[in-house]
Amino acid sequence: MDEGKIAALAGQLFNAERSRKAIPPLTEQEPSLTADDAYRIQLVNVKRAVEMGHVISGKKIGLTSEGIQKQFGVNEPDYGHLFAAMDCKDGNINTAALLQPKIEGEIAFILKADLAGGKVTRDDVVKAADYVVAAFEIVDSRIAGWKIKLPDTVSDNASSGRYVLGTRRLKLEEADLPSVSMKLYKNGALAGEGTGAAVLGDPGVSVAWLANRLWSYGVTLKAGEVILSGAFSAAPPAVKGDVFIAEFSSFGKVEARFV
Repeated sequence: MDEGKIAALAGQLFNAERSRKAIPPLTEQEPSLTADDAYRIQLVNVKRAVEMGHVISGKKIGLTSEGIQKQFGVNEPDYGHLFAAMDCKDGNINTAALLQPKIEGEIAFILKADLAGGKVTRDDVVKAADYVVAAFEIVDSRIAGWKIKLPDTVSDNASSGRYVLGTRRLKLEEADLPSVSMKLYKNGALAGEGTGAAVLGDPGVSVAWLANRLWSYGVTLKAGEVILSGAFSAAPPAVKGDVFIAEFSSFGKVEARFV
């Protein structure tokens, strides 16, 4: 796809986020859109955000669990960039700034070393991770009705919205990540549950996959970055007034309030 078309599609997503008005799926507008085209679209808007003064705080991998893939009708993970402005340190989510948010419970890796080279293994992830914490990712789509195919969500920065990090820090050797269990509560009622094994078998494997996938585009996972490794279960929708709590075995809990 030529650069002019890439720029035009990126512009649609950029305007949709700022106007909070969703657009039709890009794959309906351009049926030949590929995942590689989509990542070029994503990078146009990442570059634009950086030029506007936004700071990249990490990366995310999404669509890792079978539940999430079935929910959105895709069959492989996606990936995107996180920005410091997405970090809701107090757990309060400004609902008015989003279009159609959903929430996912997952594990976040905070890196102390870069992950690069295209042949990253889980052992490399263990060595590069400073610690892991419980986390919420608030996903949000600029595509109307969440009617997404893989190129739609990749173009849309992997449907990134906001994130909340838990406070209990664990070293990777302190946690058997595949067996970590999570229960997700929405306004006190159980809304989802799962284990780390739902995330490509092991969240550490998920981070290795992300490092290798992004390396093919010249993007590195960097020391100090937050890496959201993927949801344990399907993502319930969120509206103003909702309160979500995810309780993780050994990780404690994380809370998000939509205000």
